[in-house]
Amino acid sequence: MQTSGVRAEERQTAQMNRRSGTRWRGVVRRATSAILWYVMLTGLAVLMIGPFLWLLATAFKSGSENIFEFPPKFLPEQPTWDNFIKVWNSHPFGRYLFNSTLVAVLTVLGNVIFCSLAAYPLARMKFRGRNVIFFAILSTMMIPFQLTMIPVYLLALKLNLTNTYLGLVLPHAVTAFGIFLMRQAFLTVPKELEEAARMDGCNTFDIWWRILLPLVKPSVTTLAIFTFVFSWSDFLWPLIILNDPEMYTLPLGVAFLSNAFSSNWRLIAAGSIISIVPVIVLFLMLQRYFIRGSIQGALKG
Repeated sequence: MQTSGVRAEERQTAQMNRRSGTRWRGVVRRATSAILWYVMLTGLAVLMIGPFLWLLATAFKSGSENIFEFPPKFLPEQPTWDNFIKVWNSHPFGRYLFNSTLVAVLTVLGNVIFCSLAAYPLARMKFRGRNVIFFAILSTMMIPFQLTMIPVYLLALKLNLTNTYLGLVLPHAVTAFGIFLMRQAFLTVPKELEEAARMDGCNTFDIWWRILLPLVKPSVTTLAIFTFVFSWSDFLWPLIILNDPEMYTLPLGVAFLSNAFSSNWRLIAAGSIISIVPVIVLFLMLQRYFIRGSIQGALKG
């Protein structure tokens, strides 16, 4: 009896050791996988942010420093603001900044208002052909802007919209992506809130303005960020519709800067930093709404 008891204890101990070893191997495997993922993501982050850090360092380097040395130096030996001052004084960057800001703000307002107005009936009203209209709008996302660019330009030319702010804003004042994003956001709002508002005497416009828009504020912010970044960095359409330097936006101004200072990369880097900083500041201010809006738009399809 003692022998059988000892054997049973030995078998139990062996099973516990095997289970402990299995758990330990699982922990090691998960830790190794996590470390590999972090190493890979860190490498990708360095590849993504490296060019920007080089651009930033180049903008602050003096003329005596080599900007093309390898390995690159991301800390200037003698940081200076002279490159920014020279760029600002030699070109009307203040005018470029004003033009880009005005066009971006008007484009954002147009997208938020028109896209949400178009998305409201597609999400909250029932009528024949609703889904057909929605999928027809979505299908336009497959058409590249380069394909419709010439017809849109000819239309703007006939309407005398060249060299005008309206000509810059109207082609991008409403987008299929904006309608899709706002429709998905409106679908997450319970019907009971809309029914209660109607019982309290709200009309359709009041429901859209006072009930739905405040509830989908994260998605509105997400649409605003996407639209602002697109409008701020748009180069092709302003290049086509503008020929007056007083109407140039920042991307055109930076491109003109690279022609004027084709051999002075420090000044080109300074002009590029001036055009990048507002977008970074905007995203840092609104990033929490951007994340919430991305999640909100994916909750219901």
